[in-house]
Amino acid sequence: MTSPDHPSGTDRIAEVARSFPNHGAIVNIQGDEPLIDPALIDELARILIENPDLEMVTAANPIDDPELIADSNVVKVVLDSSNRALYFSRSGIPFVRNAGIDGFTAYRHKGIYGYRREFVLQFVEWAPSPLEQTEGLEQLRALENGARIQVAITNDESPGVDTPEQARIVAAMLEHTR
Repeated sequence: MTSPDHPSGTDRIAEVARSFPNHGAIVNIQGDEPLIDPALIDELARILIENPDLEMVTAANPIDDPELIADSNVVKVVLDSSNRALYFSRSGIPFVRNAGIDGFTAYRHKGIYGYRREFVLQFVEWAPSPLEQTEGLEQLRALENGARIQVAITNDESPGVDTPEQARIVAAMLEHTR
């Protein structure tokens, strides 16, 4: 439905956004999130509608499984006190030097984004950034260019699909729901 020449999903989103100039907010669910809770899609749309100055929003759920935290296929996010992203990484972040700190929660980033139309069109004009290229995470381009990314905290623990093993697990989950 979009050009096969786009280097990223966000470039595909921008192509569609150019075709709909009257649509100010866009929600993008990445293909590696087949079991994402539909209520989370509505939540990100609501956040964009209620916060007209917000450029970008995404979601994350708490994780405490050390294997998930160590898994480079699971993207983690560190938040500020207003639940805005400070950094995303495939590594376990932050490094836990002092375990058991009250108030600390590790978060798994979900593959869902909400954007302002104007922002996504600006985003694709920026060159891929060094952090983005190093981690293989597009959202770092936004942070490196000074954008603020609001993070909605969710209890949706639906698994992402980044490996053949994860695809088999999700396929088995879907088979059980038939």
